[in-house]
Amino acid sequence: MSESVNLPALGESVTEGTVTRWLKNVGDRVEVDEPLLEVSTDKVDTEIPSPVAGVVEEILVGEDETVEVGTPLVKIGDGSGSGSSDSDSGASDTGSESADSSNEAAAEAEAPEPVPSTEQDSETRAPQPTEPEPAPAGQTQPAAPAAPSAPPAASPVPQAAPVPPPAAAPAPPAAVPAPAAAVSSAPTASAEVPNPTQTGAASGYVTPLVRKLANEQGVDLSKVTGTGVGGRIRKEDVMAAVTAAGASDKGGAAPAASGPFVAEVSPLRGTREKMTRLRKVVAERAVQSMTSTAQLTSVVEVDVTKVAQFRDAHKAEFLEKTGSKLSFMPFFALAASEALKAHPKINSTVEGEEIVYPETENVSIAVDTERGLLTPVIKDAASLDLAQFSKSIADLAERTRNNQLKPDELAGGTFTLTNTGSRGALFDTPVVFLPQSAILGTGIVTKRPAVVKVDGQEAIAIRSFVYLALSYDHRIIDGADASRYLVAVKNRLEEGNFAPNLGY
Repeated sequence: MSESVNLPALGESVTEGTVTRWLKNVGDRVEVDEPLLEVSTDKVDTEIPSPVAGVVEEILVGEDETVEVGTPLVKIGDGSGSGSSDSDSGASDTGSESADSSNEAAAEAEAPEPVPSTEQDSETRAPQPTEPEPAPAGQTQPAAPAAPSAPPAASPVPQAAPVPPPAAAPAPPAAVPAPAAAVSSAPTASAEVPNPTQTGAASGYVTPLVRKLANEQGVDLSKVTGTGVGGRIRKEDVMAAVTAAGASDKGGAAPAASGPFVAEVSPLRGTREKMTRLRKVVAERAVQSMTSTAQLTSVVEVDVTKVAQFRDAHKAEFLEKTGSKLSFMPFFALAASEALKAHPKINSTVEGEEIVYPETENVSIAVDTERGLLTPVIKDAASLDLAQFSKSIADLAERTRNNQLKPDELAGGTFTLTNTGSRGALFDTPVVFLPQSAILGTGIVTKRPAVVKVDGQEAIAIRSFVYLALSYDHRIIDGADASRYLVAVKNRLEEGNFAPNLGY
């Protein structure tokens, strides 16, 4: 008996979704809450977990197809009428005939080896990490076809080797057939090492981009621990493995002579890729926003030395009591949200010929992800303290990058805060996305000499500075409005009185 899995409701305003990738093929075993496929909507990309356990019997919607909420996506049964032998039909549904045919060839060559389908095994079974020692021998032994005939003579040798001393001489030859017996199935495994995702299950968890990057960097994916959803290996994990390997190689070694600078080459160089649904939606909205509004940017410089000193004095205790790190971002978010209460025009939206002033300040936080820029929303932000801001920002950022957000968490924002300084930028001119009217960009915090007043006298001191850039819709926000708002944020930060706002 089979059960259909339908496209669930992914949010109040979401009516359809596009299947971007199947994580399971026909014949694969799936457990309850195990990811089945990835779906993209106009708000978020997300994984659809299986509500039941069983075997995938039929895939009803192909990749890149857009269907409405409630549409059957896949049939899952108890496996009595299907199994791993159905991989041919499953491959035709998902466009992976070559992957399944290679599975069958590998299965015939390695009949004793079962084919697991769990998430963790799918990432590691192709490279065969449990046999790292025989692998090098397997690479040099395939050219010796006489190996299969050697094992019958080899069996008595290990028995005789421990008894008389002369038997120690045949011991080395006896050691050869033993690995050779294991090597008889190793050529297939060693041939799969350059492409650890030949099996259908693994291909759902390691993207071609990550595989290519790993091959170029010489990283064995079977030894990499994934930090993505379900243990998925991301490009950051590969680069972290490269960095770790470099650090271990340098340990105890004499410093090498400096050579010419070698620029990092991206695996995307010279390639093409199809725009994701999320990227297309962002592109359309960016163009619509730029052509429908009159946008400009105002910038102020803020001395955040007192904030830096306050942060240094409290970050250890803050981490101990709240479990969150105290970065500069919660200070910026708190000051920006408080200033919105006094300057509601920055928090307003345009509806026809009316200006709407919301009752609360719902701040969208820009998060950089592999799929693109997403902006989850912190509701009623002006009522939060530093601890609440820190926890909310960290939680939303983590769940956004792990594809665990609900579409409703991306809706309802009235103002956006983007930390462009996280990648080293001094400031930029961020784009306002409708229906919002303003976005605040925070640059990197830098130290430099500045003229300050000491006992009424001017002196030079080392101070911490940051640029705040406010982009806004000039249809309803004038330059004076923007300046008043920026100065309010500036004064709050330079005052540095955040002790009452710690939240513990």
